[in-house]
Amino acid sequence: MSTDNSSQRPVRSISLPPLAAFALALGLAGSTYIAATTWRDVRKQPDKNNIRITGSAKKRIVSDLIEWSATIEGKGDDRTAAYVLLKGGTDKAVEFLEAQGIKPDDIKTQSASITEEFEMVREDKVLPGTNVPVRTETRKSVGFRVFQVVSVSSSNVPQIEKASREITSLLEQGVFVTSHPPNYYYTRLGELKLEMLAEAAKDARNRAENILRSAGNTNIGPLVDSSMGIININPANSTETSTEGNNDTSSYEKDIITIVRAEYKVN
Repeated sequence: MSTDNSSQRPVRSISLPPLAAFALALGLAGSTYIAATTWRDVRKQPDKNNIRITGSAKKRIVSDLIEWSATIEGKGDDRTAAYVLLKGGTDKAVEFLEAQGIKPDDIKTQSASITEEFEMVREDKVLPGTNVPVRTETRKSVGFRVFQVVSVSSSNVPQIEKASREITSLLEQGVFVTSHPPNYYYTRLGELKLEMLAEAAKDARNRAENILRSAGNTNIGPLVDSSMGIININPANSTETSTEGNNDTSSYEKDIITIVRAEYKVN
């Protein structure tokens, strides 16, 4: 009877401390996450390849509407005297403007405003039975001032400019007149803005094409997104900008500047 002297090798069981077991489990989980993430990134489509660009357009415009005003003043010891003097000055101002060829319908006179003027009278008095002086202050009426504004709105800009400069000649006739700076406007601004935005968008595309042409082997694709930037209306040759946009009314000649931001797909 034969016996098998070979013996099976015993299996050793290894027990790990709790902290080591936790570290091993964490390492296995981390390696699984890295492998899964790598596979996901390999399969993911690349991000869109777009170009963002800013375009601008600038154009010189000439105002086609002017608004101007002058203030006539009258002074008198009482309300009636002040108003009579004011009315005489206002009538002369209107006659002057009409003599300059300005249409009566373009001339407007506003309501008159009146203020009473005072001066402070200071007096030192000694109270009866004392030697102590006491200063008193009282307001004393010294007359009235009346104001009236004469305004003009016209498309004949040179004519009104000339009148605004020459109306102060009425001072020689005893008329108290103050001429204010005119305001200049361009009435077709709405339709011009559309034209300027189109020019700015065209400029943005040209810039994008030039950049991609320099990069080589890339072509501009369709427009993905666009937005209108700030529109600035500045005095001629001014480069002033504003986050809210400028709207100059002090200059006869102006520059309108429009900005467009565009995004194109790159093929």
